[in-house]
Amino acid sequence: MSNKKVEELKRQYMDIPIPEKLDFIVRKTLKDGGIKDMKKNNKYKWISAAAAVAIIFTASINISPSFAETLSEVPVIKGLVKVLTFREYKVDEDNYNADIKVPAVEGLENKDLENSLNKKYIEENKKLYEDFMADVEDLKANGGGHLGIDSGYEVKADNDKILSIGRYVVNTAASSSTVFKFDTIDKENQVLITLPSLFKDDSYIDVISENIIEQMKEQMKADEGKVYWIEGYVEEDPTSAFEKISSDQNFYITENNKLVISFNKYDVAPGYMGVVEFEIPTDAISNILVSNEYIN
Repeated sequence: MSNKKVEELKRQYMDIPIPEKLDFIVRKTLKDGGIKDMKKNNKYKWISAAAAVAIIFTASINISPSFAETLSEVPVIKGLVKVLTFREYKVDEDNYNADIKVPAVEGLENKDLENSLNKKYIEENKKLYEDFMADVEDLKANGGGHLGIDSGYEVKADNDKILSIGRYVVNTAASSSTVFKFDTIDKENQVLITLPSLFKDDSYIDVISENIIEQMKEQMKADEGKVYWIEGYVEEDPTSAFEKISSDQNFYITENNKLVISFNKYDVAPGYMGVVEFEIPTDAISNILVSNEYIN
């Protein structure tokens, strides 16, 4: 992009009038939870300045079509239009720490889908924060302790066809646990992709499970530091051995159109293995896929 075009983009942005209602929201946000207030409040922090910037930025795109069109030519900003941090909860005390980032999807034509996803993200993270603060109060009332939570998101794929978003939660107390959840969106057809929707029938459960077990065995054979709870390798409690994935198993689709199955910490392996993922070879599932539109 030429310097002249960048300057024109900047001029357009600076000239965009902020609607009275939006201006009130931004000013109120800064007043209620601005930078000065964040420094004073030791119990929790709202990153309101960032939220205000996000509000202004989003409004600018909606108000000026030419601004949005030029914006699409800037790779870094283009990515932010699709997924951004809507809100952040922070707690930073001696023994109690929380950092909870709430993602928001922007730019879907299917507003019902966009709104339902964003509502889900807001409600999930609000509950995380409220539960964390309740646990902190309980600990303080019973002599204190240590507690931490870290929640955020990762964009696993973002191309012309799909957007895969992973949301993670890491809880830290006496030990830690990690949970990942994924949403994969078909950007062309404006729908949420589910694991069953990719396949002709439910035979995918056994096919994928068998492939994963073979991958587990191969990994353990190549690296003695890797351990998976599968039949023949679980001595203490054979009934806990992994046999097959669930019909709605955690998954995402990569940038290069590969299916990845994900297991949370402790699901199929000891805690030190963390979150474990398995990329499924396309040739192992090609004959049971509905099409190669997403996976190839």
